Amino acid sequence: MQQPSAPEELVPLSPEAGASRRVPWGIVVAACVAAMLAALVWLGHELNEGDGAAFDHAVMLAMRVPGHPDLPRGPAWLPSAVRDVTALGSTTVLSFVVLATALFLWLRGRTHTAVLVLVSTLLGGAAVTLIKALVGRARPDLIDRLMHETSNSFPSGHAATSAIVYLTLATLLFPVVREAQMRAFLIGVALALVGAIGVSRVYLGVHWPSDVIAGWAFGSVWALLWWRIELRLMRSA
Repeated sequence: MQQPSAPEELVPLSPEAGASRRVPWGIVVAACVAAMLAALVWLGHELNEGDGAAFDHAVMLAMRVPGHPDLPRGPAWLPSAVRDVTALGSTTVLSFVVLATALFLWLRGRTHTAVLVLVSTLLGGAAVTLIKALVGRARPDLIDRLMHETSNSFPSGHAATSAIVYLTLATLLFPVVREAQMRAFLIGVALALVGAIGVSRVYLGVHWPSDVIAGWAFGSVWALLWWRIELRLMRSA
C-alpha cells in the first residue's frame, strides 16, 4: 500500500515579502487627489467654454423676479438673512470652528485627530485656491449681485470649504461620539449647513450653480478621504 505523502512544510513569508504585498496607501491617496484636482480643472475649463450655461442661467433667473434681475424673490428681509447664512461659510467663521474643534479634541486627549482636523482643512482650502487660479472663471454677470466678491468663481469657495470643514469635523468626531443617533445628528447638521451655504451663494448672485455643485462634490469627497485616513491610522495604532 502506498504511504500517504507528508504534508508540505509551510514556509513563512519574510517581512520583506509581506511588506511588498501591502497596498501603498500613500501613493493611492496622492493619485486620487491628483485625479480629483485634474477632473475639477477640466470641468472648470469646459464650463468656461459655455457648457452648462442653460442650466446655470435657468437656476439663477428662477431666484429673481421675472423681468427684474435686480430683484431677488422673497420678502424684504430674506436677502439679509441669506447673507447671514453665507457668512457661516466664510474664512473667518470656518477658521474659528476648526480651531475650536481642534482644541476640544486636544483637551480630550485626541491629539492625532486634532492634527488631522487642522491638516485636512488647511490642505483642502489650499486646493480650492489652486483650482480657482487654474480655471479662472469669472463671477456671474447675468443678474445683479447682492454682495461684492473679487476672487474667481469656480469652484465656489464657500461651498467647497464649508463641506470640507463641516463634513470633515462631523466624521472625525466619530471616535469621540460613538452613539449612532448622535453621529446621524452630526452628519445631518453638517449637510444642512453645507446645503444652505451653497444655495445662499447662488441666491446672492455671486456664483453660478455649477460652481456650487462642484464645490459640494469636491468638499464631500475630501471629507470622506480624510475620514478613511483617520480610520487607517486608528487601525495601525
